[in-house]
Amino acid sequence: MESLDLRVLADALEWRHAGHAVTLVTVVQTWGSAPRPPGSLLAVRDDGVVSGSVSGGCVEDDLIARTKARIRQADGRVPGLEKPVMMAYGVSQEEADRFGLPCGGSLRLVQEPLLDTSWVAQLLARTAAHELVARTLTLATGTVQLTPAVRGHAMQFDGSTLTTVFGPKWRLLLIGAGQLSQAVAQIAVMLDFDVLVCDPREEYAAVLMAGMPGARRIEGMPDDVVRELVPDAHTAIVALTHDPKLDDMALLEALQSNAFYVGALGSRRNQEARKRRLAEHFDVSAEALARLHGPVGLALGAKTPAEIAVSIVAEIVQVKNKVAAFTVTAPENDCVTL
Repeated sequence: MESLDLRVLADALEWRHAGHAVTLVTVVQTWGSAPRPPGSLLAVRDDGVVSGSVSGGCVEDDLIARTKARIRQADGRVPGLEKPVMMAYGVSQEEADRFGLPCGGSLRLVQEPLLDTSWVAQLLARTAAHELVARTLTLATGTVQLTPAVRGHAMQFDGSTLTTVFGPKWRLLLIGAGQLSQAVAQIAVMLDFDVLVCDPREEYAAVLMAGMPGARRIEGMPDDVVRELVPDAHTAIVALTHDPKLDDMALLEALQSNAFYVGALGSRRNQEARKRRLAEHFDVSAEALARLHGPVGLALGAKTPAEIAVSIVAEIVQVKNKVAAFTVTAPENDCVTL
């Protein structure tokens, strides 16, 4: 599930409340080089306004025209148009060429009129509370059922029922509100992370939070904030203050949580010293310490705060997407080894 799909549902709900007819379109199968994966969601308003994408722009124009025509027919009370239907694009090479699908790719879609919006409101509320939710659509009736889901569940489609999983937005908690944190926050917000910043030093937070549009400050000491946040498998935590009194206590809690990524600023030498402190003074296990990404970020030869921020966010995305990392050799004396 992408958090983009939650935005699509939020837009669809807003449009319905404003009195528009709305159709949802979900990618259920792809072949070849289809641009968008199964589960991708598009909402089409009765006037042709859209939210989301099912093909990266290849078939949207035709799909919008066909959806608008179907909505007009439904307004004319044509029987059967209140139920979901199957659609296909690019099944033949001729169609793939016509719609611009690359390399003969093709996709199959489920098109459904959004009549009952109660499930949308419930789903958005539950994901906002950091729940994973499975939505099952029965094509024969158009009914929707919401059930709890677990991480790793994929979209399922058997021709009669469609189950898609929606989860909370990916969260990034930054410990520290310095210049580097600003750069990291800006990039992460563009990637649709929910960015949280904790820095008890008022001289930093009060001024620098103004340079973090889209980020939210959480007051309190870092270890308390991490513990109260209850990090889950959609949460990344990065300590960037370079102050052991703040970073170490936050990391102590983070490494014992379910956060999918925990990182800390510092050279290799500083990281080894930090691991010794956590092991000797706080009895953090070797297994937990092995989860710590440090020096934080991919080895891009980064020097400026913006470049270092790119490397940090890139590593977070790499871990989130479970992409194999490559091996690099880094110098021992850099403050930030990337």
